[in-house]
Amino acid sequence: MQSDKDISKQGLSDFSLEEKVGQFFMPAAFINDSEEEITQLEALIKNAHIGGICFFHSRASAATNYEGKKEIPYNKESYQTLKKLIARYQQAAKIPLLIAIDAEWGLAMRIENTPQYPYALTLGAIQGAPDLVYQVGRQIGADCRAAGIHWNFAPVADINNNPNNPVIGYRSFGSNKKQVAENAVAFARGLKSQGILCSAKHFPGHGDTATDSHLGLPVIDKSRSELIDNELFPFSELIEAGVDSVMIGHLAVPSLTGDYTTPTTLSEKMIKGTLRKEMGFQGVVVSDALNMHAVSKHYPVKGELEFRAFCSGIDILCFSENPKEGIQKIIDEGNIKDIEASFNRIWQLKSSCFESSGKNKSLSDPRPLNLEIARKSLTQFGGTQQSRVSDTSNWAGIQIGSEGKKLFFEKIKPSISIREIRLVPEQASISHEIVRPETPILLAIFPPSVKPAGSYGFSDTTLALMHDILNRQNVTVYLFGNPYFLNLLNLNTEHSVVIAYQDFDEFQAVAADHFLGRCKISGRLPVQLGK
Repeated sequence: MQSDKDISKQGLSDFSLEEKVGQFFMPAAFINDSEEEITQLEALIKNAHIGGICFFHSRASAATNYEGKKEIPYNKESYQTLKKLIARYQQAAKIPLLIAIDAEWGLAMRIENTPQYPYALTLGAIQGAPDLVYQVGRQIGADCRAAGIHWNFAPVADINNNPNNPVIGYRSFGSNKKQVAENAVAFARGLKSQGILCSAKHFPGHGDTATDSHLGLPVIDKSRSELIDNELFPFSELIEAGVDSVMIGHLAVPSLTGDYTTPTTLSEKMIKGTLRKEMGFQGVVVSDALNMHAVSKHYPVKGELEFRAFCSGIDILCFSENPKEGIQKIIDEGNIKDIEASFNRIWQLKSSCFESSGKNKSLSDPRPLNLEIARKSLTQFGGTQQSRVSDTSNWAGIQIGSEGKKLFFEKIKPSISIREIRLVPEQASISHEIVRPETPILLAIFPPSVKPAGSYGFSDTTLALMHDILNRQNVTVYLFGNPYFLNLLNLNTEHSVVIAYQDFDEFQAVAADHFLGRCKISGRLPVQLGK
């Protein structure tokens, strides 16, 4: 653990009850907070003996601004700010803090101008992916160490088998339980190779729901045997592989909890029964963020939610909004044996951070690895792999979405005759005067959003324009985004569709090479599309 304070000499009996219970709490820390807010958190850490903090970008980011009404600030110095804040908060702590973050695809998930790696869904498209996934986890782990972070709340072990899932989707390795498990284990191994703690989430599986638990309580209405056979499988594999912690999602799973209203985060049957007794997990259990509306809006009395979660078997209460009240209620009413057991598990986790040595000084360069991933994830969805390009081809190139992304066509232009067509956003059809019926069309689609809400960021007019283009003959499509977007298009077997998954320069360059016949496709769609 990156701290000047040495707690390795402290025994478990050296701590007061207040200090032990304080270790259960992990409030949010925001990189772009005001000095007043920073000072308030410093005081909380010092006076309440807080055990850890989880970093988020800002109070306007998706982690707190669920309705999206606040403007997210841009701070090109976020990474430097993060490191300074970690030093300040560690200085305020009597017992060194566990510093956590969500870095599923790198620090870039929360911090501007830091290395970004492909989404899990992209990695899931690679055949025989574990070695590359391990390298991704390893490099992300190295970046966490460079920043002073000990705990990455990853990998996502959810099996995404619902195309309308608003919160998991691209964050999952796919819909095949064995591939999800294999890749999640590889990612965790990569993190652990750098001394970074990992967490399997969101137990018992958040993939098969169309409800966002930030806003409401999703219901997974499957039988116990179905869950054991599918959703629980990746978690079992991660537990077998020695995952450091398991994060409990805010889900209603009546076949495991006994009713439709109790969130799994507050279910003793789920945590102490299914997870610990039946699946044999002995490590730290952490809650998903307790500010999420699936749970927070049902417990208006300060501290009650934290107390209920602790009594259900949660060790670390992530994003607790009422730590003072929660600490006092656990001290006053908590079972002393449960308090000791949770503290011992947390202390063992912290000690493992101290034992890891070495510290990276600089962040990784993601480009070489991203290029290899781009080559091996490229996926043919429709049509044939055979190149349709000839030296005499006169193509019309149409790009829709993300106007700033130009590399794809720039890489193609030197090799063939292609005319880029600019279409105004209000345009709902393409006339013969703009593109002749016999002209082959290369359609590059860059969805503005990776999430399904609002048709992935496209207006109805833009979708109508894409449908009009696809009604023509000889249309080749390259998608730089979430493959589930293709469900919104009227595709048929004659359409040649290639999925590149990401809009990174490396993925655009590989897609251009494929279009020009310079490379072959080896990726496979990690989820099912259509009916």
